[in-house]
Amino acid sequence: MPDADPALPAAVLFDMDGTLVDSEHLWLDAEHATMARLGGTWSEADQRHCLGGPLERVAEYMIELSGARATTTSVGTMLLDEMEQRLRATPLAWRPGARELLVSCRTSGVPTALVSASWNRLIDAVADHIHEDIRMVAFDAVVAGDDVAQSKPHPDPYLRAASLLGLEPGDCLAIEDSPTGVQSAVAAGCQVVAVPHIAEIREPGAAVIGSLAGRSLGDLWLAAAAAGGRPL
Repeated sequence: MPDADPALPAAVLFDMDGTLVDSEHLWLDAEHATMARLGGTWSEADQRHCLGGPLERVAEYMIELSGARATTTSVGTMLLDEMEQRLRATPLAWRPGARELLVSCRTSGVPTALVSASWNRLIDAVADHIHEDIRMVAFDAVVAGDDVAQSKPHPDPYLRAASLLGLEPGDCLAIEDSPTGVQSAVAAGCQVVAVPHIAEIREPGAAVIGSLAGRSLGDLWLAAAAAGGRPL
């Protein structure tokens, strides 16, 4: 195997919701519907509070907020049902620059992984749309919220992704949009680019940019490495 280009990451680890695809408005609709079934109400402030998952934390918050007599499992299932229905019925909407970056990785031979707090059934729904769009296998590895004992903000998802690719986390570029996701990627030792979407990101150790649009993979790698203190 040829030596990796030091000007590029060994792999790119993509978050899904709000980073790769524009799905947070669908989450808001699904959360509203779930809370209505619980007899409560939901706001954009509640969404920001729960941004980035994991599912169990969101379900527990909904139960506390609504006062409903329900289990975490039952509320989580309600939310997954509502969200999967919306994902499969709604055309894929990419975040600015995300499609171009993913295709660039695939065509240049840089491995990719999808690292999400969403569960596998939701990732499958999005992956179907992505495959139809780019007409190639999008990811060399996938880590979902139900694949790890501790989801984001714990480092486990990113550690697992790097391991599946046979790489060290510090050689990988993680791209995130939420404070929860950034905490997870930084804690795992990845080099991180944050692209805030709904919630402001002030986590140390990540390069914060306004958009992926017009950004090359090399530019993102340099920015993330500088923010993380990695010499190149």
